[in-house]
Amino acid sequence: MSVRRSITLALATLTATGLLAACGTSDPAADLAAPKGHKDGGVNVGPDQDRIRGKKVAAAADLVPEAIRKRGTLRIGASADASPPLGFYATDDKTRIGSEIDIATLVADTLGLKPQFEEVSWENLFVGLDSSKFDAVLSNVTVTEERKEKYDFATYRLDNIAFEAKKGSGWTVKEPADVAGKTISVSSGTNQEKILVEWSEENVKAGRKPVDIKYFQKDTDYYLALQSGRIDAHLGPSPTAAYHVATAGQSEIIGQLSGAGGDLQGKIAATTKKDSGLVKAYAAAIDHIVQDGSYGKVLKRWGLSGEAVEKSEINPPGLPKTKS
Repeated sequence: MSVRRSITLALATLTATGLLAACGTSDPAADLAAPKGHKDGGVNVGPDQDRIRGKKVAAAADLVPEAIRKRGTLRIGASADASPPLGFYATDDKTRIGSEIDIATLVADTLGLKPQFEEVSWENLFVGLDSSKFDAVLSNVTVTEERKEKYDFATYRLDNIAFEAKKGSGWTVKEPADVAGKTISVSSGTNQEKILVEWSEENVKAGRKPVDIKYFQKDTDYYLALQSGRIDAHLGPSPTAAYHVATAGQSEIIGQLSGAGGDLQGKIAATTKKDSGLVKAYAAAIDHIVQDGSYGKVLKRWGLSGEAVEKSEINPPGLPKTKS
């Protein structure tokens, strides 16, 4: 089955299960799509997105550093991995679509700037910020205390992560003891990895078996490993896990927790180089799109209403540093 056809069918299934809202066809927040991008069978996955767009707000735009205002573009880094519904390819197999692209576009609109996206590998998102190649990264980045040493954050979504296992596993995960001796995959360099490593270390200290951690950077790779029995579960972003469970019908969510671990609610944030002068502008733009309703429409479109925030926070408490 082609990538285009499989994504279209997957999104149609997701709509049927209620994870993606279906509304009237006149609202771009509820556009539907069938093969070739026609709007009559699921969420619009065609290259013509009819995105919800915003308008320049002077109070927010005035907070943007002068050099960037003169340039007129907002250079945004995004992960090149296909992770529906956050970021993936449209039916033309080249246009990037998803909730993160929609929110980043609204932020740029509000700041009176033209969004200029570049997709790179996860680790190169931060390299791009460090080198000032990117003004922002909006790509499911969780606020962590370690990252706050180098970057500034303006939150725009709650961060939850989930353990996904083969359907009918009869297994639930609530605490470190539940994963002792299990083989679990995760993407490297993520907050999920930090939590899993910490849980494994806690198990060892308690006299239990460590977690056998495997690494996959592409969702398709862990899907195959899960179904073949090479791993017991995968720990990743909750939206992506829910999407896969609903569309493939071969797996299930066996545990969910905050992306910050413990008693702290994780937060996803627009990320910029520390002291770039942009974080207040991002927070102001996010607050505006929350208030005018466009933010809520984007989240509803992609089935993420449960992760909405009421306002943007600048550099809130993040995932604690890994104890040495």
